[in-house]
Amino acid sequence: MTLGLFSVAILELIVFLSCFEFAARYRCWNEIKRGNMAVALATAGKIFGICNILRYSAVLQGTIYDFMTWSFVGTVLLFISYLLFEFVTPVFRIDREIAEDNRAVGVIALGISVSLSFVIGASLG
Repeated sequence: MTLGLFSVAILELIVFLSCFEFAARYRCWNEIKRGNMAVALATAGKIFGICNILRYSAVLQGTIYDFMTWSFVGTVLLFISYLLFEFVTPVFRIDREIAEDNRAVGVIALGISVSLSFVIGASLG
């Protein structure tokens, strides 16, 4: 069972992270390769947030399908919070600031992803 959950979790991490990459106005891995620390921080927050939700989903699982369902629901909520973060900061554009290596915004993005993943995970199931 552990190997199955781990395999599905890795696949889900790749798929969910790709969704975040698609929504961003910058290419995460290209920016990280260039040394953009703000993008690295924001991406690390997304990875941690997704994995934290996967952790909560694994605890709740009865079957692999339950795990997949709860992890999908949780990650959709995290994705919605990502979109809301951009919407509720009208003073500047989050994605633009991160793409320009504004590390302060990168740290806030990391903190929001990590913090909300704990709230989302605890509310699952």
